[in-house]
Amino acid sequence: MATENASLNVSLDSCLDDAFRILGYDQKGQLGTILKNADRKVEVEIPLVRDDGSIMVIRGFRVQHNNALGPFKGGLRYHPSVDIDHCAMLASIMTWKTALLGLPFGGAKGGLRINPRDFSARELSSLTKKYVEKMNGLIGPEMDIPAPDVGTGEREMGWIVDAYSRMHGHQPNVVTGKHPLLGGIAGRREATGRGVAIMASWAAAYEGLDLQNATVAIQGFGNVGSHAALTLHEMGARIVCISDATGSLYEPEGLDIPRLIQQLHPNGQKKSLSECRECVAYKTVSDSSDDALYQKVDILIPAALEAVIQEHNASRVSARLIVEGANFPITPAADRMLMDQGCQVIPDILANAGGVTVSYFEWCQNRQGTLWNKERVFQELEFWLQRGWNHVLEIKAKYACSYRQAAYVIAIERVKQVLEMRGFD
Repeated sequence: MATENASLNVSLDSCLDDAFRILGYDQKGQLGTILKNADRKVEVEIPLVRDDGSIMVIRGFRVQHNNALGPFKGGLRYHPSVDIDHCAMLASIMTWKTALLGLPFGGAKGGLRINPRDFSARELSSLTKKYVEKMNGLIGPEMDIPAPDVGTGEREMGWIVDAYSRMHGHQPNVVTGKHPLLGGIAGRREATGRGVAIMASWAAAYEGLDLQNATVAIQGFGNVGSHAALTLHEMGARIVCISDATGSLYEPEGLDIPRLIQQLHPNGQKKSLSECRECVAYKTVSDSSDDALYQKVDILIPAALEAVIQEHNASRVSARLIVEGANFPITPAADRMLMDQGCQVIPDILANAGGVTVSYFEWCQNRQGTLWNKERVFQELEFWLQRGWNHVLEIKAKYACSYRQAAYVIAIERVKQVLEMRGFD
């Protein structure tokens, strides 16, 4: 994990340094120091009485990066590899993502260092509520609003609402990503993947690709990858390859995405490709998820893990356009190689910003005491993404830079302006 964190930090620092250079700002001055460091890092220890009567101590984390634009905002991750450094990097990414879209949030990230599959529902509920107690005074609707991430979902957000409301009265807006009956918003589950697909369609048109005839490969077929695939399928694109951690499926004529989603995600459950007997009707590329990266396609969407495209394998990527569904799936060295190969990359902080955008709508819905329908959510989502996309194109043309550099220029400049208005001290 330490190696992965170092690689991701190098990627993030490279993005920030490029933007500082373009803007002519001192990376090592006051602004650079503030923006490259978190406001707060919190580590807690949570004792848990297991169902068998044994006791263990679980480590929990929360990093709050910057709240110049508004309350901290970021996911809560339950995974064995969670640590303070990874949370810090992901919290910083959220700062730039919300700033780029103009959302009134800062960046945060937290989690518990556990494999949730090793714990019962009662144990997970107890851990989640004790985590909220430990973070009392640090999270809240005006302070820091958690959301689902790896290993968490609507259930865990409901537990947080319960624990926080016991201390502060009914406060459904303490989290986003809740079940609709608890104040969640329509369309939140689809939001990130749908946003990726929308960005892919705009980028394809800008780069001269006909989406109706475009071929697409998607690495990762979880929530983001599956909804991106479904939306692009509905737009007329041909999804020829999908993959998950257990392998890849390939069909040159195009996969039946609605049918695959029914087979792989029945009744809200998630099956892997290796568990899906119906999938044998398709040609299986291999038992490696990486094969989706190397298909000769028009559009590639890495929607699984960080740093899957690096210097050693970038030359094997033959897509004309990459739209980042995951956070930092491409390292800086690989990014430069892809540019030299003529491959354009739509960066994560723009491409996968649909999730936090609809989380903002949910937060607004809760604060206003209103209910938004899915049609309104999707219309507003497209409006906010379109505004961000147009701004990136404007800055890209102004500075003759990449999509990624333009996105970070916008985000840093926006945070800098607000910090100046509020006053450095």
